[in-house]
Amino acid sequence: MEFLVRYNEASDSIRTTISPNNVPEEEEEEEMLRNDLKYYFMSPCEKYRARRQIPWKLGVQILKIIMITTQLVIFGLNNQIVVSYKEENAMAFKRLFLKGYGGVDEDDYSIAWYTQQDVHDGLFYLLDQYGNLRNLSVGPVSYAQEDSESLPIVICKELYKKGSKPFEEYYNIEVQTETVCITMNPISLQDDKWKRDNGSFFAVDFYRFINMKITFQLKGVNLHTIRAHELPDCYTFFVTIYLDNQGHSGLIKVYFEMNTVSSACKNWKISGTAQRNTHYVLIFDSFVILICLTSAVLCTRSMILAIKLLQRFSRFFRVNYKRKICKADQKEFLNGWYVMVIISDVLAIIGSILKMEIQSKNLTSYAVCSIFLGTSTLLAWVGVIRYLGYFQTYNVLILTMQAAFPKVLRFCCCAGMIYLGYTFCGWIVLGPYHEKFEGLSRVAECLFSLVNGDDMFPTFAQFHEKSILVWLFSRVYLYSFISLFIYMVLSLFIALITDSYETIKNYQKNGFPMTDLQKFLREQRDFTCSEGSRQVESNYWALCCCRRLPNDDDILLIC
Repeated sequence: MEFLVRYNEASDSIRTTISPNNVPEEEEEEEMLRNDLKYYFMSPCEKYRARRQIPWKLGVQILKIIMITTQLVIFGLNNQIVVSYKEENAMAFKRLFLKGYGGVDEDDYSIAWYTQQDVHDGLFYLLDQYGNLRNLSVGPVSYAQEDSESLPIVICKELYKKGSKPFEEYYNIEVQTETVCITMNPISLQDDKWKRDNGSFFAVDFYRFINMKITFQLKGVNLHTIRAHELPDCYTFFVTIYLDNQGHSGLIKVYFEMNTVSSACKNWKISGTAQRNTHYVLIFDSFVILICLTSAVLCTRSMILAIKLLQRFSRFFRVNYKRKICKADQKEFLNGWYVMVIISDVLAIIGSILKMEIQSKNLTSYAVCSIFLGTSTLLAWVGVIRYLGYFQTYNVLILTMQAAFPKVLRFCCCAGMIYLGYTFCGWIVLGPYHEKFEGLSRVAECLFSLVNGDDMFPTFAQFHEKSILVWLFSRVYLYSFISLFIYMVLSLFIALITDSYETIKNYQKNGFPMTDLQKFLREQRDFTCSEGSRQVESNYWALCCCRRLPNDDDILLIC
């Protein structure tokens, strides 16, 4: 942020000549500025004792934390019901439609078929189960309808356009593909006639077969929400079952995917207090929005007042001492806590609006709403540290974080380059031989767990001696990474924070070097800079050496 403060010598009404008549006016201006600065840097309790002014911002922040935390808990409990309902339905559908499903998915697919008979039996089993769904499912699930008619199930298969059955080492396959689809109504699947009518479609040439996609829609209702004093949710399940044979490896992977869309149930009559309690929750969310707006307005007002006070202080030093205030003093006026509180308020307002829309069954973005509400609550609770910082015992954490952060950030940038190098190397070399190194994200997660001493022996043990060269490389790779990051990088990382902590403890014991702002508040007029202060500046972020201004009439203050 930049503040451009310009003063013209001819038009500056503040600047006065040094004379006995002007001394009282200058001293009065200086005293008013000093009092305003002292009041600005007081804690809420000190402000109340000084001017009997009620700390509205503190009261609003306490009320906001209570309300948004309560809102988060309510939304979290409801979200757990929705998530549990979706997961249980997905498990039930896999059991209903996938023949041979054992209840646990493989690495990235639900089940695998290995023979032609498995594929035919699995497809016919799926369609039979779908046709008799109402007589099989124990849940309130039915076929999705449009214009009072059940939506059909759609089956599409993709094959190479031409080809002949492989004979020994001779293959005749055309690269171009074709897609063939059929649709079948659920009612037509309730007898065996469909097998005779569509026998040619299911007579698959597996040497040309690439994949098959089966899609259908189901409807369900979550009655559990009634026990939570809410209206029931109606859901549409978009189910996709995908048979993957692109590798032609003798294994056809079967993927099960389900997307869920919720909506308000129509033509329902619920006796009790569900509707009334829903209105109460909406009213509570409206109060949360109002409190967050109030908090954001108060913090914005405080930031504007701080900027004006900074300009007054800069002008006073420019006129009376021909000096430019240092960056550390400028940072004192730019309160980062207010910025964080405003961001938290904005996120809470957006999250509350989304929550109200979800409560009214107009939206289904549970994940997006959770991100906004969770992040806003996190920032709100972190903001409490600002008030603990008024106590010297608790202020050590804040000062240590502020002092260590720039050095830690630079250190992490350098260590990150080494970390990325190990990540890429491990993925390309060890990926084919170890499941933890199969993807870049998995390699990064594996290495991070190794840095923290987790799962070390299994990582070593799962490298089988299929290739002596790779096995030796894995040992060199893992030993060098663990030794480098645990014994050197991690130790240096801790040392940086420990050094900052010891520096802060020493300053709290012997006193912090004073800046121009602190000297001004203590009514000191010695603003000379020494070599010692320059040395201190390199060790502690909040200290700086103030520079004399040139003889020009313009000042550029950069924060």
